[in-house]
Parts: sequence; C-alpha cells; structure tokens
Amino acid sequence: MSSQTTERREKSNTPAGGATGVLDPPAEAENQTHRQSPPIEEDRQTLVKIYHQMLLIRRFEEKCAESYSLGKIGGFCHLYIGQEAVGVGAISALRDDDYVITSYREHGQAITKGISPDAVMAELYGKAGGCSHGKGGSMHLFDKRVNFLGGHGIVGAQIPLATGVAFASKYKETDQVTLCFFGEAAVNQGAFHESMNLAQLWKLPCIYICENNQYGMGTSLARAMSLQNVAEKACAYEMVSEFVDGMDVLAMRRATQRAIKRARENYLPTLIEARTYRYMGHSMSDPGNYRTRAEIEKYQKRDPIKTFTATLNDHGILSDKDIADIEAQVKAEVERAVLFAEESPEPDPSELYTNVYANPIEN
Repeated sequence: MSSQTTERREKSNTPAGGATGVLDPPAEAENQTHRQSPPIEEDRQTLVKIYHQMLLIRRFEEKCAESYSLGKIGGFCHLYIGQEAVGVGAISALRDDDYVITSYREHGQAITKGISPDAVMAELYGKAGGCSHGKGGSMHLFDKRVNFLGGHGIVGAQIPLATGVAFASKYKETDQVTLCFFGEAAVNQGAFHESMNLAQLWKLPCIYICENNQYGMGTSLARAMSLQNVAEKACAYEMVSEFVDGMDVLAMRRATQRAIKRARENYLPTLIEARTYRYMGHSMSDPGNYRTRAEIEKYQKRDPIKTFTATLNDHGILSDKDIADIEAQVKAEVERAVLFAEESPEPDPSELYTNVYANPIEN
C-alpha cells in the first residue's frame, strides 16, 4: 500500500472530533467489536424524524410480508427488516436535491428519500397509483420528483449508473452528491471495480454504500469473497473508505456526513461498508435454511430500532408516551397505505406501452 493511500485511509478513519461507528475491525468479529454510539449532536426534531422513519420502514415491511402471504403482492419481494439504520442514517444526511440509487431491496430507502408509503404500497400491489404506475413492482421504484433513481433488479447494475449521475453533477458544476446502495454480492461484479476506478480517477461526487448483510442470496460471503472486508477494496483505487456499524443509525449518519463533505467540497468519492444483517430471507420465497436461529438471534440483540429507542429514552428525548404515540402514528400510516393500494385502480391497458422503448422490427 502506498503512503498516499495510507494517509487517505487514516484521514477517513480518524476524522476530526473522533471516529464513529465500527472502522476496519476483523470481519469475523464485527458484532462483538463495535465502539460506543457517537454522541448525540442532532436536535430533537431530527432525532424524532429518524426514529419515525426507521419504525415506519419496519412496520411497512411487516405489512408487506403479510400482504404477500395473502397473495396481494406478487412477483419478487425483498424486505429490509434489520437493515433500517443503514438507509435512514445515510439518507438523513442528504439534501433534498441529492440523488439516491439502489438495488431491489429498496422499499425503505424509497420511503426515506420522500416517496409516500401510499405510492410505494400501491406499486407493490401493481396498481396505477404506484410510484411507477404499477409497472415496476417491488424491485423498480422510481420518483424523479425526489431524485430517487430506482431500484435495479440486476446485481450491481446501479453502480455504473450512479457513477454516471455523479459525473453529470460534476459536469454541470453543481454540488449534488449521489448515494449508491448495493449488497456485498455486487462487489464481485466487474462493474463495481470499473466504477471505483473511474470515480477516483475522474474525482466524482459519488458515495458507494455496501450494505453488507453477509449473505448473497443464500451464500455466506465467507464462501464467495476472498477479502471479506469490503472497505479494504478501496485501497486498490486509492479511494477513501470506512467500515461502519450498520446497526447504529447515528454512526451511519456520521460516516455519510463525512463522505458528503468530501464529495461536495472536493468532488471525491467514498466507499462505505456498513456491516448489517437481514432478519428475513433473501426474498419472501426464501425459507432461510442456510442460517441458524441462534445466528439470527445474535443480531437481533442489537436490533437497530430497539437500541435507538433505548438511546432516545435514556437521554430523555422520547418518553414512553412519545414512543407509544409514534407507534400509533406509524400504524395508521401503514394502514392508510394499504387502503390506498387496495382502492387504487388497475393500470389501464392503454398504458401497456407507455414509457417502454424498443427498436422496431423490420421485415
């Protein structure tokens, strides 16, 4: 490793004011070797919003599982339960005009970026009131109005697209940044490495966030990746990287804030590895037989919502009544989203070819 690379990594991992989250621990011990949560610096309004969003995603996804089991949601459905701190923590650091692009496990990020739960649920139901007008389903949520550039069903496909969006921001001389979420399995795709190389070479304001939930479908990363510390892969491109405790929403927010500052001020990219865990299977059709109940329970002890609830309660930011009130509010929002989806009409057949592009077949 060059001295320049070492310096970059040291700057990334020990920022002014002290590092937060988990930075570069051994991969096999990430759940035991984590630092304390960063001190609370946000105002109460911001913290309550973060808590509300995390809880909304959890209850929304639980309702999605129920609706899928009842046959109201078809196709593939990948739930975000357990990973809420990553999406909410990162997106909470953005401006409204920044971009987010992600993979097919995107319900939570879509809601956090500003798509209404009503529009997301209607899309899952395949209804005209959905954010993609019923054509995208669970894996293809888009909304240009909030700069949410979609979930993408092909593993790693969104990474070069995010790199292109960041290039456009630099070309237009704006200070917008792009957050790109992907799973650790995408790291083995060539598109990941090509994008890292170009982003650092061309100095692009893109933040690549690897949501390392430790399983690519049903395959443990230990069986698929020779270097399991994804953050270390940035060294090959002399890119700044951080390893963050993805179960800690404030640690995730701090790491993203540092990356955003780097991107806005110097057009520099960052690779963030957020070590997290999904409690459900890869999709609703996955029984998860490749994991033990004991393994799942180990991570549930550090459930991101439960730990954040306790933190806010201990600091006097949320009382027991406040927590109960937010829970009731979230429940009402989810029920309203389901009602909206059920009452939304089916897409008109005339819309079948709208926004579908293909080359004409010549005889």
